[in-house]
This record gives sequence, C-alpha cells and structure tokens, in this order.
Amino acid sequence: MSNILHVNLSSIGYLLDVPSTLSKPSKRWHLAFATIYCSRALHSLLNNPLSKNKSRKLLLSAPPFVVLDVKPQSGVLDIDQTSLTSLVKEKNLDQLIQLRGAEGVAEALKSDTKNGINGAVKDVARRKEEFGSNTYQRPPTKSIIHFVAEAFKDLTILVLLGCATLSLGFGIKENGAKEGWYDGGSILVAVFLVISVSAVSNFRQNRQFDKLSEVSNNIKVDVVRHGRRQQISIFEIVVGDVVFLKIGDQVPADGLFLDGHSLQVDESSMTGESAYVEVNTGLNPFLFSGTKVADGYAQMLVTSVGMNTTWGEMMSTISLDPNEQTPLQARLDKLTSSIGKVGLAVAFLVLVVLLVRYFTGNTEDGNGNHEFNGSKTKTDGIMNAVVRIIAAAVTIVVVAIPEGLPLAVTLTLAYSMKRMMADQAMVRKLSACETMGSATTICTDKTGTLTLNQMKVTKFWLGQESIEDSSSISTNLLKLIQQGVALNTTGSIYWEPSLSKFEFSGSPTEKAILSWAVLELGMDMERVKNNYSILHVEAFNSEKKRSGILIRKKAENTIHAHWKGAAEMILAMCSSYYDASGSMKDMDDVDRMTFEQIIQGMAAGSLRCIAFAHRQIPEEEHEIGEGLKKIKEDSLTLIALVGIKDPCRPWVRKAVEDCQYAGVHVKMITGDNVFTARAIATECGILGPDQSINNEAVVEGEVFRKYTPEERMEKVDKICVMARSSPFDKLLMVQCLKLKGHVVAVTGDGTNDAPALKEANIGLSMGIQGTEVAKESSDIIILDDNFASVATVLMWGRCVYNNIQKFIQFQLTVNVAALVINFVAAASAGEVPLTAVQLLWVNLIMDTLGALALATERPTKDLLAKPPVGRTEPLITNTMWRNLLAQALYQVLILLILQFNGESIFGVNKKVKDTLIFNTFVLCQVFNEFNARELERKNVFQGIHKNKLFLGIIGITIILQVVMVECLKRFADTERLDWVQWGACIGVAAASWPIGWVVKFIPVSEKPFLDHLKW
Repeated sequence: MSNILHVNLSSIGYLLDVPSTLSKPSKRWHLAFATIYCSRALHSLLNNPLSKNKSRKLLLSAPPFVVLDVKPQSGVLDIDQTSLTSLVKEKNLDQLIQLRGAEGVAEALKSDTKNGINGAVKDVARRKEEFGSNTYQRPPTKSIIHFVAEAFKDLTILVLLGCATLSLGFGIKENGAKEGWYDGGSILVAVFLVISVSAVSNFRQNRQFDKLSEVSNNIKVDVVRHGRRQQISIFEIVVGDVVFLKIGDQVPADGLFLDGHSLQVDESSMTGESAYVEVNTGLNPFLFSGTKVADGYAQMLVTSVGMNTTWGEMMSTISLDPNEQTPLQARLDKLTSSIGKVGLAVAFLVLVVLLVRYFTGNTEDGNGNHEFNGSKTKTDGIMNAVVRIIAAAVTIVVVAIPEGLPLAVTLTLAYSMKRMMADQAMVRKLSACETMGSATTICTDKTGTLTLNQMKVTKFWLGQESIEDSSSISTNLLKLIQQGVALNTTGSIYWEPSLSKFEFSGSPTEKAILSWAVLELGMDMERVKNNYSILHVEAFNSEKKRSGILIRKKAENTIHAHWKGAAEMILAMCSSYYDASGSMKDMDDVDRMTFEQIIQGMAAGSLRCIAFAHRQIPEEEHEIGEGLKKIKEDSLTLIALVGIKDPCRPWVRKAVEDCQYAGVHVKMITGDNVFTARAIATECGILGPDQSINNEAVVEGEVFRKYTPEERMEKVDKICVMARSSPFDKLLMVQCLKLKGHVVAVTGDGTNDAPALKEANIGLSMGIQGTEVAKESSDIIILDDNFASVATVLMWGRCVYNNIQKFIQFQLTVNVAALVINFVAAASAGEVPLTAVQLLWVNLIMDTLGALALATERPTKDLLAKPPVGRTEPLITNTMWRNLLAQALYQVLILLILQFNGESIFGVNKKVKDTLIFNTFVLCQVFNEFNARELERKNVFQGIHKNKLFLGIIGITIILQVVMVECLKRFADTERLDWVQWGACIGVAAASWPIGWVVKFIPVSEKPFLDHLKW
C-alpha cells in the first residue's frame, strides 16, 4: 500500500510541477487535469479495503487535503496587452513560437482564424474594455481663447485699442467718469465686437476641419465575425478580429499574418525604407498599423489597436493643419497688401491734414468754438484731440485694409467643403476646391465611375459555342471551371441562414463571377477548397490584368496552374482549348481568330470579357520544384470565356454633356479592350457619332506609349478614349496635357493610380472602390464613385471662385467710397464725417456679415456657361471694375452732397447731417450686397429665396443699423432720425439697384483694366 501511495503521491507531485515552457492555455489544461487526477487518487485511497490502522496512520501522516494554486487570469482573455504589444513591435519570433504561433494567439484571444470573433455586442465591448479601441488621442483642439488671442495680434487693432485707452483716460479726466468714457469706451466696445465675431467665425471653421478630418480617417475594413465577412469602420476593429487585406489597403492595426499569398507591405511610413517587405508565416508574420499593402492578399489577426500600436503613438502627435494656404489665398494676400498700402497712404494724408488744421486753429467744437487756442488750450484737451485724430486715421486704415478677403476665402471654402460632402465629394486639400474651377480636362476611369459597378455574367462561351444551359456542360470541364473560380479569387461566399441566400464579398468582378458559378453552375466553394492546397499565387493588379494560382490536388498529388483575366491577354497565353463537349483541341490561327471575333463581339456589346485557362504541371517538374516557384504562362488550355455586363450610370451622359458645355474635355482612360471602351464611351457621350469611327479619338495605351514625345504632344488633344491602359499610360497622358497648358483633373481607384493622382492638378479618388493608397494621393474623394459627382465638384470649384469675386467687388466698392469721402471731407472741412465707431461698424458689415452672405451662394447651371477660369487671369475682371467703380462713384457723389449741403437740404444741424451720411452709407452697402450677387446677370434677385442665410444676414444688418441710429446715440455718436429722413436714406440707397442694372449694359473689353494703365 505504501508503495502504491508513494507512486500516487510522486505522480501527483510530477503533475503539479507545471513546465514553464508551456503556453498559458496549455498550463491551464495541465492544472485542470492535475486537479481531476488528484481527486481520483485520494478517492481510491479512502475506499481501499486495507487494515484500518495502517491506512489511518498513512492517511494521518499526509495532509487531509491537497491545495492547488490555480491562479485565474486578471482579464477576460488568456493573454495580456503588454505581451501582445511587445510581440509585434519587437518582432519576437521566439515568443510567438512559445505561444504556438498565430493560431495559439487566436486561441488565447478566444478568436478563430477562419470565423473570427463571436462579434456579439457584449464580446466587442469586453474586448474594447480590456484592450482599448482602435482610436488614438488627438492633440487638443484650439479653444476660442486661442482665436481671440490671434485676433489681438493684428497691429491695427492694437493701435486702436491704445488710442481707445488713451481717449478713455483723457476723456474721463477732462469731462468726468459719467460723460468722459463715451468716445474711448465706444471704440473699445466696437473693437471687441469685431474681435469676437472674427474669433467665433475662425473657431467654427477650425471645428469643421476637425470633423472633416475624422470623416476622412473613417476607413472601411473587411473583417470576418462569426463566420460572416462584413465591412466595418476602422474605429470598430478590436483585438482578435480577423481582417482581410488586399492591394492598396492600409493595415488597420498591429497584428499577425494568418493566411494569404505574395503579400508585400510598404512600411516606408514607419521606417522610411522604400523597399517593400515580404510578410509570411515563416520569418516575418508581423504586420504594423498604418503600413500599405503593395502586392498580394492576406488575412491577419489583430493583436493591438489604437494607442497600443506604433502608428497610434505617432499619429497622436500629429494634427490636421487647417491653415493650409491655397493659391487663391496667396493671390488675395497680395491684393490685400496692395489695397492696404493705398489705405495707409490715404490715412497718413488725413492724419497730416487733420493735425495741421487742428494746430492752426481751423477746427471747431460742437459749440462753434476753436478747439485749439494756443497756450490757452489745456494739455489734456490737446492730447485728447490728437488721440481722436490718430484714432480716426487708424480706423481709416482698418476700413481700407480688406481683412475680410482671407475670411471670405476661408468661409467660402469651409462652406463649400460642407456642402460638397452632402453632394458626395470629400475635400482633402483646400486648394482643390478652387483649382477645380480652372479644370480644362477630366481624365476619368470607366468602371464604377461611368458605370454602375453592378456586374453580372450575361454571356458564357465554351470553345466556340455560346452556352445557355449549364446542365449540358461535361463533368470534367465543370470541375475545371469551378477550380478556376473557387481557388483563383480574393472573394468569398457566406450562406445567410436567416435570409436563406448567399452573400458574396470581394470586388464587383469577383462577386459577379462567384455568384454566376454558385447559382448557375452549382459550385460548392468550401468543398473545392478542401480538395486542393494552394502552392503559389500571383495576385491581380491593373498592370498585369490577370491573376494566377498554382494548386495541388490532395487525393492525386497532381499540380495544376489556373489563370483568369482580360480575355485577349489570356488567349495569347493559350495553345489549345476545350470545346463544348470537354475535348481538348489544338488552337490554330483560324481558331484564334474565331476567339478574337467572339471577344470583340462581346466587347462591342459593352461587355467586359474574362477568360479562364488551365494547365496541368508534368510530374518531372514537381520534384525540381520549378512549378512551385513560378506559375506557367504559356501553352495553356483555354477553358471558357464569360462576358460581364456593367450598365452605364443613369444621368452620366447628362453629366458628361454638362462638362463639355462648360468647356471641359472629358477623356476616358480604361483597362478594358478597345471595343468595350469605344462602346461605353459612345453610350456615355464621350465619343460623338462621327468620332466612333475616328482612329485618332480612340487609342490603346501601348500605342500611346510608343509615340515619340512630339507625336504625343500633337495627338493628345484629339484622344478621347485610351483603352488597355496601364497606370503609367495615365501618368504619361496627364504630363502631356499639363505641358500643353491644361489644368487636369484625374480620377483613380487603384494603388498604381497614385502617381497620376499626384501629378494631376486635381486628383479625384473613388470612395467605394478606391484603395487607401489612391485616397491618400488624391485631393478630393468622390464618395459614391459617380461621374455626376465629378461634374458637381467642377461646379463647386467655379462657385468658390465666383463667390470670392463677388465679395471682392462688394468690399472694394466700400473701400473706395469710404477712403474718398473721408479724405475729401478731411482735406476740405478738417473733419471726418464717419467716426471711429461708425467705421468699425461698417468694417464689421463688410468683413464678416458681408463675407458670410456672399460666400454661401450655391452653384448654379449658369456657371457652366462660362469657360474655365484661367489660373493667371486677374482676380478683378473688367466686369468687376465696371460694377464697383459705378457704385463707388455714386456713393461718393451722394455722400459729398450730404457732407457739404446736407444741412441746408434737410434743414438739420451738423450732428443729424453726420448721422444721415452714416445711415445712407451703410444702407448703400446693404442694397449693393444684392448687386454683388450677380457680376454679369442683370436680374440680381434670381434664386434669392433659396439662400436663407443671405436674407437673414441682410435682415440682421438692417435691424442692427436701426438700433445703432435710434438707440445707441452716445455709443455710435448718432442722432435719431424721423420717418422722412429714414425714407430719404432708403430711397438714395435703393437707387443702387437701377444704377447696377443700367451699368451692366455697358460693354467691357477683354483686355484687363490695369493693362490699359501700363505704358
């Protein structure tokens, strides 16, 4: 018995000694087994019929129980975040081997390498709680205090504040606190009002840019959860997720390679190294967040998300800079500087004139007494007068410098970006908004942009026969087709039990072929996959236009090569074909020509032609391993041809016609063959009936590539369609067009389109089919992949430019009128009719409210009637000079009449006269704001009911003006006006409308106005 017990106890001791080399899951199983073993051993001892004394003695000498130190894990899952993070960051292969590879890690994370995580709401929430969410901390957004502080950095504002403070001090000292604070206090309040409005406006725009940044970072990622492949937001990815990666994708989190082929990753964003890194299950199964898939495809297991990744740590220190200066803003800065210099000169002259008149005793106070009487005048009075004169001069500078121009651009761009989001276009670079208005050529893709990207197999050929009934296909041929479809694909199939139907995932072409094979040919994808093992894969890309796979049949140990791709390219690789009965036949020249005619016939019907080919690898090549290194590309046997229909988008023809009407050439660049390309281009209106037979209008990429540089430059304008093009051909065309002076917009969706997107003046990537590489290289993302949205972006580009011109015309009218009236009045009467507070109020109306009203006009079809905006054309056109000079001249004339004859005309005192001048001046701007809505069209009220913001701002301006005149007498230095005087002010201001209407009948020359001044 003692021997038995000794054996049992030694066995228990051995069991309790858990080897340290075991993984955590294995340790837990080991301890559970030990617990069961010990309990059974003790139970057998207690029930063994030996002598009671011996058993009691033996049992008493041992403890009455066994304590097992089974420590529960601190978290829900069997592995901690620190281990996972260090595993990938340090590329620790030894640790990965200890964890039994990616499968062991998946097991520890309670995930499945095939079916992913459970995906229930509680499961996802638990993982987020334990491992964090896939978001990273952003630097704190700028508060409104920051923008207030920025506004205080303006030198003119600081000078005004200094003058206001001095005026406040001297005024209180001279007239007491009750009366003396008005002048200085009014200026202070007006300045703070201007600063507040400016700061709030900039703060709101900054918040909008932050929101756009969040939207642009919200990438859709393919994952499998509970066996179902689905798309989720990158922010919803959790540790344990199984993610599908393909060419052009951004790796959404740190993780481990599970399965895939030919995966190469661009880690330059992390390491700075431009060479691609191969990722596989052997030496390098580690994938890093933020890197890009350059080739191949794979599934990965997510091990770290958000701030636990290197990318997350790096991105948390980077914030989007909304202060990017666009070319238009740079041009406006120059314009602002030029106007500012003129304003500064006028202000200086006014300052000198006012000081001279004051110190020579030519100015009088409100009682008609001379303000300066030599030594009799108190120092405080002199200082107060000088400060008042300086404040008036500085205020003229404030009004003259059009600070509203940069604000107007920011408002216009921000508003346009917001509205363009609603119109399915997300702007990544501000400059693209305005550049699009200058676009002269659009190079567009076909698939998904001009077409719906809803593909369906409509034609099926075996040999030289069109097959209508799939039941007649021979068994061996059906198996070959199913192999080629099920194994040579990046798509997948999921049976949805609740809906009793299949769900197909992958690219539109892959989904079309998979649904055809399953629903028409009865393919069981899982069964086919289980019978074969994949040896090597060549993934599809837009240059090769084909994909290949090398497989081994498990039961027979035979190796087969399958190819799928563009029909004429696969056909060129074939030397034989299967006929409809399944017999293999050699392909002679006549057969090849017949197949070419079949392909051309399908292409002429706007079908995309895909071919399948096969070759069995001879046994002698198995042992050499030659077949395992490279897939055979010659002597293939053609299995089948399919034609896939992708209908044109509704309204795409109308969108193309709109672009052409707007003077923008539309060119289609596609990878499809020349017959499909010609058919689609004719259907969309890119090719006219006469051009369909014109060989110069349609060219293949290879032919274009082989032209000499001189030939390319000569023919590029005539080309409307480029078929069978590679990304390099697209880049070459963009370069040629730019050399010829075109402003080029290019659409692209593939990784290889990135160079052309970057080279173009405006890069437009596709939001649905576009890869992350393409999106990052683009300026604007077309969210619905629709060409009609491209045409909308074109309209918005012109609208941005047009809105800026409207505001320039409006502001310069005010500037010219304010400068002239103040200078003439100062030089002749020794005073300025508009006080500092009144000028600041006018400045507020112009800069902020005016910008907001005119910057938010929606685009109209009339914009398409004009030619593209030349990038070097003057900002202020002859039409604008005509409009603004007419209005400014009228305003100056009216205000000077009021200045010199206002008292006698209305029978009022000087104070009321000055109020009449101020009121008329402001109301002139209100009425002129309507004129500024249309630069050329005579009806300025057309569509005004659609712009509620414009009407609202006009209403607010009028209400505030009434308050300024009638209620804020001391603050605004005004007198109340009666109904007759208000009617006179409104009548004089309303005359701006008929004047504006008449002026537009005056023709203007094409030569820029300022060029007439050059000798």
